[in-house]
Amino acid sequence: MVFKVLRNWKHFHTYIISEKKRSSIYKLKYIGVGALVATGVTVYNTCDFNVYAAKSDINAQEFLAEPITSLEHLTKHQNDMKSKMELMIMKIQAEFVKSLESFEDDNLKFKVDRWLRKEGGGGITCILQDGTVFEKAGVNTSVVTGTLPQSAVQQMRARGKHMDDGPLPFFAAGISAVIHPRNPMIPTIHFNYRYFEVVNNNSIQWWFGGGTDLTPYYLNEEDAKHFHRTLQETCNNYDPTYYAKFKKWCDDYFNIPHRGERRGIGGIFFDDLDTPDQQEAYNFVESCAKSVIPSYIPLVEKHKNDGYGYAERQWQLLRRGRYVEFNLIYDRGTKFGLYTPGARYESILMSLPLTARWEYMHQPDEDSKEGRLIEVLRNPKNWLEIKS
Repeated sequence: MVFKVLRNWKHFHTYIISEKKRSSIYKLKYIGVGALVATGVTVYNTCDFNVYAAKSDINAQEFLAEPITSLEHLTKHQNDMKSKMELMIMKIQAEFVKSLESFEDDNLKFKVDRWLRKEGGGGITCILQDGTVFEKAGVNTSVVTGTLPQSAVQQMRARGKHMDDGPLPFFAAGISAVIHPRNPMIPTIHFNYRYFEVVNNNSIQWWFGGGTDLTPYYLNEEDAKHFHRTLQETCNNYDPTYYAKFKKWCDDYFNIPHRGERRGIGGIFFDDLDTPDQQEAYNFVESCAKSVIPSYIPLVEKHKNDGYGYAERQWQLLRRGRYVEFNLIYDRGTKFGLYTPGARYESILMSLPLTARWEYMHQPDEDSKEGRLIEVLRNPKNWLEIKS
């Protein structure tokens, strides 16, 4: 191989010329921070740039940034679950970000922030703030390696995991998103899907976890049924018992005990999923991640132009305060992130809204629209009338 590197202020071009045969070259174009590394040509620009590369099994044009793991490694190990998961969350991130950006002005795009962690791995944080439709939206991916902190080991033991003492190497890859709309008639959505590997007693323990849940500020039963039905249909493609089981798990998990209410109207939530086998579990998780757009985007389209006033905005801010309380006090994922060495706090706390409100001893009238929401949050509803 002969390598030539030419640089100027805005571009650098890397020409990789094979002594035997030149690779076919084609042009890829996308916005973000990234690179395609393969035989062929790679071109970077400081902003809206072009990327040239030889053909690869991985279509990096789909991504918003360069993956944390090198494309060379991902290409070589595409059948390894760690690679599969990283490639999947990169694609889901790009698709969801683009679907959200379609609601905003052309000049307002997500900030794409690729970061690395000295302990191993890194992530890609995508943030949009002060939009017309979305006040704050965050869509994060992370691919992290290292040694589990003792607090995480204890947490896993409490869930029934058999963990040895001493340093335990781990790998974790996941995608997490929280969308806080400006209009109180549009609900907030959260989803998270993740894959874990832990080296324990000379063997690898693996599992998947995740879920999607909805937090409306004003209850719309048609929206709730659409959201839950989309999740149910996804679950039924794999196991007809999943939806009811994971819905209950979601209602129980997103509970705010000191308030006596749930954070929202639920969805699905699961953890420690390692059956029926690794590939089938991955297929289920991928399908759940792909169901986010059809479960949520129609609700944004439906309510983005709904009218609201000062009172509705103040109620939205109060409910956001409850959101903050759950995330900072009870959420297991937030705690894991904050206690992991080398944690990137800005990315972990991206789930918090730009603005929230706390009001002393606030209690809405039972017969009001706000009161009807509180009733459902205190007593989770069987939206699809599924027999247990």
